[in-house]
Amino acid sequence: MSQLGESVDLGRLESVLGAVGRTPIVRLRRVVDRIRTPVWLKLESFNPGGSVKDRIGLAIIEQAEADGTLRPGGTVVEGTAGNTGLALAFAAAVKGYRCVFAIPDKMSAEKISLVRAFGAEVIVTPSGVPPDHPNYYSNVARRLAEETPGAVLADQFFNPANPRAHYRTTGPEVWKQTDGRVTHFVAAPATGGTISGVGRYLKEQNPGVKVIAADPAGSVLAGYARTGEVGKGDMYKVEGAGNDKIPGAMDFSVIDEFMTVPDRDAFQMARRLTRQEALFAGGASGLIGCAAVRIAERVDDPEACIVGLVTDSGERYLSKIYSDEWMRENRMTDTSPATAAGMMERKAVDGVPALIAVGPGDTVAHALDLMGRHHVSQLPVVETGRQLGSASEARLMAAVIADPARRADPVSDHADDAFPEIGPDAGLKQMADLMTRRVTAVAVISGGSVAGILTRHDILRRLLAGDGGSDGA
Repeated sequence: MSQLGESVDLGRLESVLGAVGRTPIVRLRRVVDRIRTPVWLKLESFNPGGSVKDRIGLAIIEQAEADGTLRPGGTVVEGTAGNTGLALAFAAAVKGYRCVFAIPDKMSAEKISLVRAFGAEVIVTPSGVPPDHPNYYSNVARRLAEETPGAVLADQFFNPANPRAHYRTTGPEVWKQTDGRVTHFVAAPATGGTISGVGRYLKEQNPGVKVIAADPAGSVLAGYARTGEVGKGDMYKVEGAGNDKIPGAMDFSVIDEFMTVPDRDAFQMARRLTRQEALFAGGASGLIGCAAVRIAERVDDPEACIVGLVTDSGERYLSKIYSDEWMRENRMTDTSPATAAGMMERKAVDGVPALIAVGPGDTVAHALDLMGRHHVSQLPVVETGRQLGSASEARLMAAVIADPARRADPVSDHADDAFPEIGPDAGLKQMADLMTRRVTAVAVISGGSVAGILTRHDILRRLLAGDGGSDGA
């Protein structure tokens, strides 16, 4: 049944600023297939400026107005990864303020163009310098604020208006949207405002709620939480998450766990959220999604309720995460060995079972149901670990269309030839050579039994990744 037109509220607003907040939550389906724990993502990309930072951009400006530090004709200055700059810029556009932002050069071209589209002036700074360097982006912003008459520094990393905005809005929304059933909240702190504000609110409602910080590999936050010392960070490519310094807006006391996620895993999950859930996600959202799925697997409880965030839209990363060329150049594509065993391992990481099979006595209806649930078009027919044949969706469907009573037939009555068999060490070339117009998959045999199936799609995907042709097989 179509959901178009349901629960539509056609609001009337005095300005676009009234559209900030009240974002929906959406339950993940395909990305968490076979995981019992429900995982929900709150779509902060639905904010009018397109990110979770819309909440703090407006709050920071309104607080500065209330304090009397920002007056008509004034200037808002900030060091930003792009999203806070955009949030400040669109709020300033409505209110008539000038904006000047220092943005690190590792940020996507789309983000910088968006900020400029709202009339902000952008100064691009080097991202490879340490936090105490004069050209570090937040230091450049602080200097600009001091030198510009009538300017106020937004100072998102230390401004109490940042976590307060999430305590007042995002936290209550999550609590209400889950009917108070949320058990785990996952965020990817940079300034620490979201996780601190939401975490504090949720724990006040239920002290048992677990707050998890997803941190990029290379950020200093996870290490600081474990040791109390600021270690030496490393370069990472996820934008809008992690930090190379400790932000004053972050309340570590509300965080129960830090989970470190490599760039590659974050970017791959962002792509999966887009392709499997139609949630067009950026890298920080992939970081959060990756952590949330891992927690869901670990918790393994259908009564639990995990909530994470889609912090912004993938449109801001078309030249990076969604560019196959950029992903290959930055070694963010599949790095598992280009062997049958390595490819099955990669499928397991992506949450796809290595082996989905039917027995010879299973019905045609059961086989078609399995194919539909797992989005596959062929299955091996297996008994006691041995291949007896294969079942194809096309042949089974043709039989049922010709005679619906065939749904009750055993699969063996409609089986095709068994898939070619290979060992776990078979290389990509050997697998590709076996593929013909009639052969659409190969069976991986380990210890005398069928261990998994690799399809033509699996092999083509690995070939297109551009890093699997040197296996020598």
